[in-house]
Parts: sequence; structure tokens; C-alpha cells
Amino acid sequence: MKPCGTVVSSTLAVFLVLHLGLIAIMGQQNELQIGVAGQPVILTCRDIPRDSGVTWRYNNVVIRKFTTNHLKGKATMSDRSEINTSSKHLKVFNLKLSDAGIYTCEYDSHTVSISLHVFELTISLDGHFLPNEVPSLTLVQNSPHHLPDLNIALFDSNNNPVRPKLLQKSTPQQYVLELKELEATDSGPWICHVHSDSPLINHNITFDVKVLGFQNPDLERKYVTVDSTVILSWHLNFQKIIWKEAFTGQLNWKQQERATAHELLDFNVTARGEKHETKKSSHFRFEIPESKPKNTIKVKLPKVHFNHSGQYQCQLAYKRRYTQSKIELVVMKVSANPVGPLPRGAKMTLTCQVSSPLPPNAHLRWERVNGTQMDVKMSKQNEAKVEVNVSAAGLWNCHLIEDNDMKISLNYPVEEAPVWISYVVIGASIAGSVLVFGLVCLCTITGISWQRRRQRAKRMARARQYLLENKTCQCQHRLNK
Repeated sequence: MKPCGTVVSSTLAVFLVLHLGLIAIMGQQNELQIGVAGQPVILTCRDIPRDSGVTWRYNNVVIRKFTTNHLKGKATMSDRSEINTSSKHLKVFNLKLSDAGIYTCEYDSHTVSISLHVFELTISLDGHFLPNEVPSLTLVQNSPHHLPDLNIALFDSNNNPVRPKLLQKSTPQQYVLELKELEATDSGPWICHVHSDSPLINHNITFDVKVLGFQNPDLERKYVTVDSTVILSWHLNFQKIIWKEAFTGQLNWKQQERATAHELLDFNVTARGEKHETKKSSHFRFEIPESKPKNTIKVKLPKVHFNHSGQYQCQLAYKRRYTQSKIELVVMKVSANPVGPLPRGAKMTLTCQVSSPLPPNAHLRWERVNGTQMDVKMSKQNEAKVEVNVSAAGLWNCHLIEDNDMKISLNYPVEEAPVWISYVVIGASIAGSVLVFGLVCLCTITGISWQRRRQRAKRMARARQYLLENKTCQCQHRLNK
């Protein structure tokens, strides 16, 4: 019976040990909390009585202790932490990746254990980009336990999902992702959603993306007529996205794609957002309006000439990287050949012309006011001008139409010449004809007379030659006698 009693005693002892261990485990709670490097994190210790003191430890090293006053420990984050006197929670500032670990909250006879899982998210170029650049994102994790495999989802500033390209995953600790080509409208807070099944993690990490650029499209076409006034504007987004870095820029003009560019002005923007402009020499007169927003580059052409057409290019430069926006200025003019009033019975050619070939969705259209369909003439595709023959007085309009929308229009009034001018023109024509006929007759008579004198001179020359030869023969005959 003694061996049997020994076995029973041993079994009871093991049971007692397991029971006590279970009680200890139940008394020592274990929670998982997530933190992000560079941000503060609050480690919660629940249900602490108001009058109880508390001691916070990191891997068994004291961080902070609060009883009647605050005491600082020797843990690495002691200088970056504080205990809330009301809730007894521990707040750690400027969290570091190495701060991951086991934190314990001790009060009375209770101990609460917290596992802190830390993520560190960094974006290339410090989050400052120009349009068409592709940022890369690096996500690093640290935990006191086994590092899980992560599922990562990204959402841009407009809450649209972005499918990143995984560039590198050497270990579960680090993920390197390549995002999409950026546009100026992508500026703002992005979200990186991190998910894991074991341990269960669902956490959003917010990061800022700033894309310096224009609120204009990359290429804009502007139609104007000669002698009109036009203002060209480029709207920058540095104020809207709170860009706090200095950058420079300039405005250039060239009449054709391969022509030499001429600098119209340059500018610089300081880190405080102050803009300074300097006007450069130009081949034509333009103005810089004084009353305009700070985020706008603007030039005014008070009287447009046909040769003012071409590409106006505004360029931004930041750390030897560049972006630009162009406005193509297309100028239209009308002319007549011959110029002036149209005499009765005469004809005139009206020409409507633009400074560069039109896109396929645009065309020129001549039409006579209050005219018929026969008085309409349209340009062919990609043509830069259209001509119409006019034989009667009236008002003609030339329209530039793009996508069935009339962009600009110029009119040309064809005036009928007075009757006396017609008589003068007819008289001048008759007089001119008579004069021409008289000149022809005079030239003919003069030519005939000159021809007769020439023939007479030739005959006299032959006669003199004959007499000279005959006289020489007679003299020789006498000498022989």
C-alpha cells in the first residue's frame, strides 16, 4: 500500500503545481499592441485602482515608476516616456524599431504583460516627388516573438487601391515595394494596411506623399486672334500641398518645336513659400501682372502678333529634377487679296490662317453672314488655312471649331466699291488698253522704220564696196600698159 500512496501523493503534487501555474498564468495577462516608429504609442494597463502605484518595465528593466511621485528607470526609452497619473498608462514618444519587446505593468499583486510589435515605414526621397516619378516604400517589422508573413495593401490620397510591386523580401523582417507613377493630384496622406492572421494584426500606417507640380494639364492649347490681349497662366500646387522645400523655375518660349528657346522670366520659391520673379530679355513685349496669387506664374501679351505663336513652357526644378507644363498659343488672322473695296464684276480671295496645323478634331470654317450653304468653305484635315473666292459684297466670318465647339472667330467685311470707282476702273482699263495698243503700234512702226534704215545702210555699204573694187581694177590695168 505504501507504493500506492506514494503515487497518489505525487499525482496530487503535480496537479497542485499545474493548478498554481494556471492561476499564475491567468493572473499575468498578455496582450499584443502595435506601434509605428517615429510616432508615439500608449501602452494600456486596465483596471488599475486610482490609489494604486504602478511600475512599468521593459524586458524586466524599469522604465518608469509612479507611487506618490515619478521615478525614472534605466530602460532605453525612459527619457522618451511618461506615466499618465490618472489612467496609469505608459506613453512612449518617438518610438524606435528597437523598442519592440515585452512590457510589464505591475500594480498591487497584479502583473500585465504586453507584447509590443513595432513597424517602421520609410518612403524614398523623404516623400517629396515630381510628376512621373515612382516612389519605393520600405516596411520593416520587429517583435519579441516570431515575425509573421504580412499581407500589405496600399491606398492613395484619393482612397483608390494601389497595386505595388514587391521588389525585395529577403526576410520576413523587411518588405520593399514599388508604387505607381505619380501625378500632382496624388499629393496627400496615403494608407499602408498591414494584415497578419497569426498573430492577428490589422493596422493602418499613414504616410505623406507630396508631388510638386502644376494644376494645369501637361499640354494646353490656347486659341487667340491677332491684335487681341491674352494672359497665359500656370497654377502651382506648392501652397496646396504645404511644400516646405525651396525650388526654382523658368518660363521659356519657342516658336517651333525644334527652334531655339528664349527665356522670358525665371523665378524661385523659398522654403517659406515666398516667390520672386525676374523678367528676362524678350523678342516681343509682354507684361507680368502684379495682382495675382502667389502660386501663379502669369504673363500678359497686350497685343498679340502672328509671330507670337508657339510653345510657352513653364519648368520647375527641384534637386536637379525637372517637370514642365506647356501652353501652345495658336494665333488666327484673316486677309484679302486684293485689299480694299470690291469693284463691280471683280473677284477677291479671302484667306483665314492659323499659326500651326490644327489637330484632327479641329477645322477652320469660312461662312457668309446671312448666306447660303454655298457660301461656306471648310479647311481640310490638318490644314492651317482656308481660302474662299468672293464676287459680291458682304460680311464674312471665319470660325475655328474644335469638337463642335467654336473657339475663336474673326470677321472680314467685303465692301462694294462706289459706282464712280467702277467707272474709273473701267476707264482706266480702257485707257490702259488703248495705251498698250498705242505702244504696240508705236513699237511696230519704230521697228519697221529701223529695219528699213538698216537694209538701206547695208545696200549703200555694198555699193561703196563695189565701187572701191572697180576703181582698184582700173588702176591696175593702166599700170600694166
